Amino acid sequence: MADVDWRWVWLGMAFDVLSYGIQAVRWKFLLAPFAKVRLTRSIRAVFAGLFANLVFPLRPGEFLRSYLISTSDDITLGRVLGSVGVERLIDLVIATASLGVVSLFLPEKGGAQLPHSFKRAADILGIVTLGLVTILVVLILYLEFRLGKNQELGTARHHLPGKMMQALTALHAMGTAPSFYPAVLVSIAMPACQVLALWALMRSYPLGLSFMDSVVVLLVINLGVSLPNAPANVGSYQFFCVLGVSIFGIEKSTAAGFSFFAWFLLTLPFIFLGFAALLRSGMSLHSMRERVSGMPRQISNSGAAS
Repeated sequence: MADVDWRWVWLGMAFDVLSYGIQAVRWKFLLAPFAKVRLTRSIRAVFAGLFANLVFPLRPGEFLRSYLISTSDDITLGRVLGSVGVERLIDLVIATASLGVVSLFLPEKGGAQLPHSFKRAADILGIVTLGLVTILVVLILYLEFRLGKNQELGTARHHLPGKMMQALTALHAMGTAPSFYPAVLVSIAMPACQVLALWALMRSYPLGLSFMDSVVVLLVINLGVSLPNAPANVGSYQFFCVLGVSIFGIEKSTAAGFSFFAWFLLTLPFIFLGFAALLRSGMSLHSMRERVSGMPRQISNSGAAS
């Protein structure tokens, strides 16, 4: 800690906060077919959801931020949750493309070699992503030709259950809206800011790793913590950060120290910003706990109502 360059630390924290501001912008674009969501509300919901992920296990912040936007902008909860699913699919495509670039680049740089398991995971992820994107395109084309652009759901003749058609129609609206394309372009800036944040912390520590090395480490971390786990990803973040840094020959004790250093500094801003966003949303810790605990029941009721 005595050798840390705090100028790089502040820069890294700023880039990480900016990445979630960009996520709020993307979310606003995805929700454009349903309502004109104010950017301040989108940012507030995203940061409140991040705070919920810090407090509760299993990452309920995605549902909480969906609930906040649903109530503030009068959009059905199912449509908002659908937009979150589209977000995750876009992130998956970008992560897969990044893995492909990294797997081609690293063996040529004469440095560290990616483990065989990492390459196998990249291949599997690529196949899964290709399959999901293909299904998504087929569904959108099905609705485009079957229902017609100007045909209402209620007058269209189809053989699918009502709830499924509601979800597919919302997906069609997002995928064919003009706002979808800026949403995809904005999505590229989000992981770029996160890579810059991690790279800046690596420069501050210092670990002596390059910018491309930080891309690999971030991919390993994001793949590792993608499944819901402990609050604030504590434990899993450290494990996969050490795993990623160790690829480049960094001693495990140094890698472990950096993993706690990076986790703490990248989590700290969202404790304060997330709590402030939660209060601005009109919720308290107690009401957030009640809302999160009752979220599965509300989602079920919302689906039945649609």
